[in-house]
Amino acid sequence: MEEPEMPTVRVAQGELVGTREGNCSIFRGIPFAAPPVGNLRWRAPRPPAGWEGVRSATTFSPASWQSLEYCKAVGGGDPGQFSEDCLYLNVWAPDGRADEPLPVMVWLHGGGFTIGAGGLTPYDGCAFAARGVVLVSINYRLGHLGFFAHPALENEDPDGPLHNFALLDQIAALKWVQENIAAFGGDPSRVTLFGESAGARSVLSLMASPLAGGLFHKAIVQSAYTLPDVERNQALKKGVSLARHFGLEDASAEQLRELPADAFWPLEAPQNVGPAPICGDRVLPEPMLDVFFAGRQHAMPVMIGSNSDEASVLSYFGIDLAGQIELLRREKRLGLGLIRLLYPGVKGDVELGRQVCRDMAFTTMGFVVMQAQQRINQPCWRYYFDYVAQAEHKAYPNGTWHGNEVPYVFNTLPLTPPASEYVTQVDLDFSAKICDYWADFARKVTSQSDRLEGAIRWPACTRRRDRTMLLGVDKKAKFAIINRFMRLRMQLFKRVMKHHVRLG
Repeated sequence: MEEPEMPTVRVAQGELVGTREGNCSIFRGIPFAAPPVGNLRWRAPRPPAGWEGVRSATTFSPASWQSLEYCKAVGGGDPGQFSEDCLYLNVWAPDGRADEPLPVMVWLHGGGFTIGAGGLTPYDGCAFAARGVVLVSINYRLGHLGFFAHPALENEDPDGPLHNFALLDQIAALKWVQENIAAFGGDPSRVTLFGESAGARSVLSLMASPLAGGLFHKAIVQSAYTLPDVERNQALKKGVSLARHFGLEDASAEQLRELPADAFWPLEAPQNVGPAPICGDRVLPEPMLDVFFAGRQHAMPVMIGSNSDEASVLSYFGIDLAGQIELLRREKRLGLGLIRLLYPGVKGDVELGRQVCRDMAFTTMGFVVMQAQQRINQPCWRYYFDYVAQAEHKAYPNGTWHGNEVPYVFNTLPLTPPASEYVTQVDLDFSAKICDYWADFARKVTSQSDRLEGAIRWPACTRRRDRTMLLGVDKKAKFAIINRFMRLRMQLFKRVMKHHVRLG
């Protein structure tokens, strides 16, 4: 039996050969920027070099330096090898040529800007390719390699300071997509940027960045959090403190770049990096939240939502849920009586803290973005994910954990442990319907759209319409549309979130 011919494609830098799985062509480890090493550390990414002959694109590249065990535990699996030379992307495309260019979806992985990789198993793009979408996943610099400020670096760029190198990596990847995705059958004028957690926060940041205008045309935001950006002056002080930690007083740029690339990720508080970008540089001249509050984000259709047990992630940041209620009680912040009125029937500080922290830190972001979209007359689809695999109801009694919607979105449950061990047909059918919604958003939605078809019709939140799709109801495979979802809670938390949402 003859071996199937491997797919090849020519991009601006040279020719690539990938692999084929079923009806999906896959190209892994494609460089979209020059390695950000040596003198290129903490600089905007430079264009990738070309190559002679045919380059193999059959294996994933190393990810940015991070904690292997932490990523395996909560980041989506084993990211493989690590290197400062990490700026590569992956493409999944339907086999053969379509009659017309296909929509493109670019995935930004989550992980608090400290863990993750574009090649993790839950992000396999074959299910999207089967739905007529070209799927791109990327790596970007993590931790202090991705976000760093220090006085010695302030004047290196003649156009102004740069601190959000991870966001610059994402912008460079989007520029590569604009230049090259047509070679894979993709349409560079129909790019949907989507991500989860830190990836979702990145999508919002690029919607607020003057440097990202026109590079993508729709956005899907999964479980973005309301933490404020790090202010530039605060980031500069932290950079000086970090240099002192490594024995560098009045450090020069050269000394900073000589520090080993693997020296940063093991750092613990207060020297570690926080899960939010830095505002005050050319990438984010002003805080992302301020841009959305004012309705000055790039105009495009948006889908945004969060999960029913987002507070699950807060324990990893050392947040005591019951302690947050005790803090409200002791400091009389927000008015605990008002909080209890907004959560009728919720008993005990732990459960009340779980719901309040979930809504203040996550659910409210969807409300803020919805109102920002209405202000600029762009459609917004809101969701609330509350499905738990049939075999996991006891393991997840409070609903869908932070990040647990991802294998449903990618329709990769059979590939993703531990769900792969006990997935049922009900789980698979529900996952397929979720993936259908996401793919149809990329394929069909425009700024004039007011609905998405699917398991049930999903109306957009157009002006004066506040509607939320429940993707799962009471952890079961149901769909429902709710008007004015958590409206009073959202109005309160929008007022106070900039002052009260903190990791401390």
